[in-house]
Amino acid sequence: MELKLWGGRFTKETDQLVHNFNASISFDQKFYKQDIDGSIAHVTMLAKQKILTDSERDTIVAALTDIKKELTDGTLEIPGSYEDIHSFVEATLIERTGETGKKLHTGRSRNDQVALDMKLYTRDEIKECDVLLKDLLEEILTIMTQHTDTFMPGFTHLQKAQPLTLAHHFGAYFEMFKRDRSRLYDIYHRMNTCPLGAGALAGTTYPLDREYTASLLDFDGPTLNSMDSVSDRDYVIELLSALSTVMMHLSRFSEEIIIWNTNEYQFIELDDAYSTGSSIMPQKKNPDIAELVRGKTGRVYGALFSILTTMKGLPLAYNKDMQEDKELTFDAIDTAKGCIKLFTGMIKTMKVNKAAMAKSAMGGFTNATDAADYLVKHGVPFRDAHGIIGQLVLYGIEKNKALDELTLDEYKAISPVFDKDIFEAISLETCVNMRNTIGAPGIEAMKNVISIEREYLDKTPVL
Repeated sequence: MELKLWGGRFTKETDQLVHNFNASISFDQKFYKQDIDGSIAHVTMLAKQKILTDSERDTIVAALTDIKKELTDGTLEIPGSYEDIHSFVEATLIERTGETGKKLHTGRSRNDQVALDMKLYTRDEIKECDVLLKDLLEEILTIMTQHTDTFMPGFTHLQKAQPLTLAHHFGAYFEMFKRDRSRLYDIYHRMNTCPLGAGALAGTTYPLDREYTASLLDFDGPTLNSMDSVSDRDYVIELLSALSTVMMHLSRFSEEIIIWNTNEYQFIELDDAYSTGSSIMPQKKNPDIAELVRGKTGRVYGALFSILTTMKGLPLAYNKDMQEDKELTFDAIDTAKGCIKLFTGMIKTMKVNKAAMAKSAMGGFTNATDAADYLVKHGVPFRDAHGIIGQLVLYGIEKNKALDELTLDEYKAISPVFDKDIFEAISLETCVNMRNTIGAPGIEAMKNVISIEREYLDKTPVL
């Protein structure tokens, strides 16, 4: 039995092409659990308000519970002929309960029903994303803890700048993903009001207890304007924006992993399980996972721009355009979750080449700033020290020597202020570990930060 929720007004069947174009069953069946949970809460409230009898409630709830179980275990399939998940669930309920099932939709519109389903689904997915981000942060912190003394070059403009550690570099991404979690937290709590009971746009004459319905579904309370209730998709836009930022962070990280994995750098080696080969070049081991994460970022961005464009011209209240909030949103959520999970596994299994990182940090005059600081500490004004070290770097380039490879006589030829302690002052250990203000790469500073991050993960439960 196929049920159209609006068929009474019409005298002829919908054209098949129109039906196909209008239907959402191919993608909104994804939230059948949320649709059924919302319906169970709705009839529970209706019975409390004496709009339904307790017997009617129990019959409907039992049937809906069976339908959800059968859909979950695969014993009940959803035909593509239905317009949407709502009509399928209600039609199946009526098949099983007869006249009683026809009372399910009392005091409810498909508009507030779909608004509820989308909120419930989005809320559930935010929780799952938060779990995955916390797992990623745990892995990043493990790597940070293991590599407080793994020296590497830091870059600006992709040019070697100053030495730091792998722990410090990964710590930058820890901060990014920590902010991503906070954005999800904000969205979750801002969206957590229940639209059910708003009706089509103007509420209902039935004596609904919207506060009770909201409490049954773990909302903080009901929405306060029925028009906004059915036309609000801000939370979808906010989630897609947050996921776009997550993907941007993953993409930046992936770009660095790809660079570090090259033969020219050899800072890391990706595990075979997260690499692929070439169909023609047998020596190749390609960082395909990192590249795909980088590439799929645009896919999530596209979903964000799609819903922004869809919503920008819509008058109040509900318009069918808003059906477009689902398909790309579902895809973006699945894409982001998959990328976070795969990226976590990729960095967990990669090997770090500490020697290659340290060797690279020694080149490129990354200790030039420390050489200038040495002069300042010996009474030379910084601007003069900057010029002196510039001359020293130019000399090193001409002689193909790093600063630590120059002799003391070569130093003194440019400035007599230099003495034999210059070599200790520009060593990798000194350059890094003398930087111990909070947030710097020095080992003591990093141990402090790692302790702070550990406490954050221990005290910040998932949503």
